[in-house]
Amino acid sequence: MRPHWLMGGLWSRVLRISPARIIFSLLNPFFRMSLYNLTLTRGSRQNVGFLPPKIDLWPGDAGRGATIIDGDFELAGKIIFETNNPWCAVGSSARWKSRVSDFEWLNDLQALGTDNARERARYLIREWMKTDGRWNQISWRPNALGTRIANWIRHSDFILSGSEASFKSAFINSLQRQARHLNRVSRNTLPGADRVSALKGLILADLAIHQSKNQRKLQRKLVTEIKKQLLEDGCSYERNPSQQLNLLKDLIDIRAAYRSKNDLPPPELKSAIESMAPMLRFFRHGDGMLALFNGGIEGEDWLIDVVLERAEAPAKPTFSATAAGFERLVASRALVLMDTGKSPPPGPDLIAHAGALSFEFSIGKERLIVNCGAHLGDSRDWRLAQRTTAAHSTVSVENINSAEVLKSGGFGNRPQQGSYQRQERDGQIWILAEHDGYKPTFGIIHRRRLHLDGTGSSLRGEDTLLGKGGRKFASRFHLHPAVRASLIKGGQAVLMRLPSGEGWRFQAKGGVINLQDSVYLGAGDRIKRTQQIVVSAGTNDGETIVKWMLSRL
Repeated sequence: MRPHWLMGGLWSRVLRISPARIIFSLLNPFFRMSLYNLTLTRGSRQNVGFLPPKIDLWPGDAGRGATIIDGDFELAGKIIFETNNPWCAVGSSARWKSRVSDFEWLNDLQALGTDNARERARYLIREWMKTDGRWNQISWRPNALGTRIANWIRHSDFILSGSEASFKSAFINSLQRQARHLNRVSRNTLPGADRVSALKGLILADLAIHQSKNQRKLQRKLVTEIKKQLLEDGCSYERNPSQQLNLLKDLIDIRAAYRSKNDLPPPELKSAIESMAPMLRFFRHGDGMLALFNGGIEGEDWLIDVVLERAEAPAKPTFSATAAGFERLVASRALVLMDTGKSPPPGPDLIAHAGALSFEFSIGKERLIVNCGAHLGDSRDWRLAQRTTAAHSTVSVENINSAEVLKSGGFGNRPQQGSYQRQERDGQIWILAEHDGYKPTFGIIHRRRLHLDGTGSSLRGEDTLLGKGGRKFASRFHLHPAVRASLIKGGQAVLMRLPSGEGWRFQAKGGVINLQDSVYLGAGDRIKRTQQIVVSAGTNDGETIVKWMLSRL
């Protein structure tokens, strides 16, 4: 009989096999056929009424808009220079093409606001319709399709102002065709925030073209996704701060679309926005950007500010996200964010990281201890490496991951149980948490205890490994690339300097301290060299403890 943990890993793979997705994959050759293209065109109305909802919530970057006029596109960690057709650009990758196909960059052209910017937008839309106006496996993926439809509609006043009647007709006809296909395949979107992006495209298209003909049906689908994706504390079930931002932004867009049409959105939409906004605040460091958990990146502080402002939600102080399994410890200028929860379920775990009990530590606007983050480029090796336990500030045993990281995405075997406790007294905060991700392979439980001093001047930790002996393990503490570190006291401690000049010291008992190379991927598109503190030790039968401390000088 197979052990329960193995069956769990197999079951997680089974759950990824969606009949709808299998059928969808089998239909791809049909989508390429001229016959299918006719089914998208048939029924499209000429001179159709086009009354787009007014949604102008997100400011763009006029500087980036100017570079787009010059033909330069910087997306997904790669710059393509002087291209008049970025969808056929030499050297572009599938990921890059997917990003350029969502037309988010229309924000930047509209921010520039010149006649040249408007004409450039129309030119690029014409080129897209020539190149990818028929079904394409990359640019017609449901999430990219929904985002593009929404962006075309959001910027339609800017795009169509002063345009010829022939362009307006081709523009609206293309929107109808894209929306018709998206309506057919939206159920095959991967679980998570991308599914709401697809729904947003359908909702906006229906409001603009069909004058709310299908809104009841679409609202039911939206409510279903909200109930499915949001945990009780308002965190997305992907447990990814970046996806928290994206999902909240999409929901705000949908609400604004309904408001502009004087249409009442479902009450679940208002509740979702009000619960998600405090959770987004929860994930912010002192620099205004996001923590790096489960595939998240820093993001842009100004955009996060705008999203929170547009949310119109009360700023509820949240320190313990019990449903999601995250803790926020604050004392003076010191901030700790810790992952104490379970992995996302199969499906939403596609880009999740094996970072059980990892934490990040910042002082004011400066980050000290981080996770490595998520590289948004095309390298499969990088995408796999960043998901490993070793890429996080936590403990790894025999350099094995706390959850089985699948090359195809998601997890196989994963921690089946975890627990944590929080205590506060006189401004001091204690967290005690554990997970059993190493129990199936090594018979080991990892328990981590953190204590943040009430003055914010020290963070103490204990990493306890319970179980069988004879295994090597390492407690890793990845440093932000702005931190300068060196071994002192004959290798018994590490001295760290923040950019401000503030000094911190790291000490440990129960293991050997080393400084090793690391990388920082928190910026998303850029890989930065940095260092990590590694405390190495071996397990004994029963209980093995490594104690460590970060203290301000």
